Amino acid sequence: MKILIIEDELEILNSISNFLTQQGYNCEVAENYFTAEDKIISFEYDLIILDITLPDGNGLDLLKKLKEEHSNTGVLIVSAKDSLDDKIKGLDLGADDYITKPFHLSELNSRVNAIIRRRKFQGQSFINYEEIEIDTTAKQVKVFENPLDLTKKEFDLLLYFVINKNRVLTKEAIAEHLWGDYIDLADNFDFIYTHIKNLRKKIMNKGGKDYIQTVYGIGYKMTDQ
Repeated sequence: MKILIIEDELEILNSISNFLTQQGYNCEVAENYFTAEDKIISFEYDLIILDITLPDGNGLDLLKKLKEEHSNTGVLIVSAKDSLDDKIKGLDLGADDYITKPFHLSELNSRVNAIIRRRKFQGQSFINYEEIEIDTTAKQVKVFENPLDLTKKEFDLLLYFVINKNRVLTKEAIAEHLWGDYIDLADNFDFIYTHIKNLRKKIMNKGGKDYIQTVYGIGYKMTDQ
């Protein structure tokens, strides 16, 4: 799951990013309106943590632009303002939740998890795909009730495929989702093949089928056909 954190207070920004990274999320950051706007236009995120008050713009204007570009992205507003008007306006513009500074990182994490469950998993913590069961909270996977020992990237890759089942995912989309916009520095996407090969092998070693199909010249898709 890829999260963009938009926050101008560097101490808070780093605290949130470090904490959510430890929780297994792929975090990117933006310290101002200009950087955030560029990232929103250029990339897709599962969730955006958005500070309303930015030094060079209004976070609510970013929220409007985000919903025009990526209406399915979850949004958690963070603000020092305990204003009912700001809260209502943000929710009316499409934000999923609202949290006021100061807050505990554990509460932020709970709200992030809740938004992602609603947005991606219809409120469920468990996702079942044929004989594969994914626990999105504990970040564990079973095949025919047998636990899989997956790396973080393999878990994220499997979850990304299941969420987008029957859709062709380009190598570029997979790379960006799992590694963020830093993937622009990569010379090629050969490492994706290695991760997919390892994931396939681990599933099949537990008796599961290989549902990941190669779409030559484009990428991959997960299908039971």
